[in-house]
Amino acid sequence: DGDLKFSLESVKKLKELTDENTRINPRMVVSKTSYSPCKEKDLPEELQAVCKREDAPMIFERLNMAVREADLCEICANAACSGCF
Repeated sequence: DGDLKFSLESVKKLKELTDENTRINPRMVVSKTSYSPCKEKDLPEELQAVCKREDAPMIFERLNMAVREADLCEICANAACSGCF
């Protein structure tokens, strides 16, 4: 994300945490804008530094968008994925 780089595994964990916490049950959906992964004890260490930035919500949103279709990212269809050589 810009000049920031994160491992694919950390971004996948971010998506997993976000998905788990924005959908508590089918009748009650928490807004993604009111949810902050910074409160999660399982947030990968390399993403914790993002929490100190003012633009953290936008960074987390872009990272989530990058792995929206995880299978596509795994095969390098997404330009944001950089684990493929």
